[in-house]
Amino acid sequence: MRAIRAAPGVGLELAVQRADGTSVKITVTPDSVTEGEVAIGRIGAGPRVDDQAVAELTHVVSYGPVESLARAAAKTWDTATFSLKMLGKMIVGEVSLRNLSGPITIADYAGQSAQNGWVSYLLFLALISISLGVLNLLPIPLLDGGHLMYYTVEIFKGSPVSDRAMELGQQVGVALLFTLMAFALYNDINRLISG
Repeated sequence: MRAIRAAPGVGLELAVQRADGTSVKITVTPDSVTEGEVAIGRIGAGPRVDDQAVAELTHVVSYGPVESLARAAAKTWDTATFSLKMLGKMIVGEVSLRNLSGPITIADYAGQSAQNGWVSYLLFLALISISLGVLNLLPIPLLDGGHLMYYTVEIFKGSPVSDRAMELGQQVGVALLFTLMAFALYNDINRLISG
């Protein structure tokens, strides 16, 4: 691994041991990939995972219907609050906006999680669903959270929000959503280009 990382673009002779016990020598030239400010070599290979070792480390737990619902609700709450905290940290600058992901990254991770099995895929879908639900409930006009904000103002004000205020709110909402989508798409394209 270290030899490959240290030799971007340089031919290396490797000994590969196959599953049947035979050994083969091959020559590979690692691709040059920039990591931070340093060029490293990559060949697109990883260690073989021993399924039996993974099975020995796995522990299956079963719960009844009531406890399952309680645990699911607690996990959903934890994930939603974590999403809100991260969003808040992005707004104040404690977390980089590079952490925003768009449809390309989501599709990539969906494919990777599907390759790991249906449980990983369902967990990923649940994470995306919760994150989108949290985003949808933000008090941004055009989203459901924006409509709830208008209803709350209407309760306290005693009358509906003026058409002019709603129009301005929609313009602000469209600008915010397009900015958010542009950042996410830029990050996706940047990840694709940089590898």
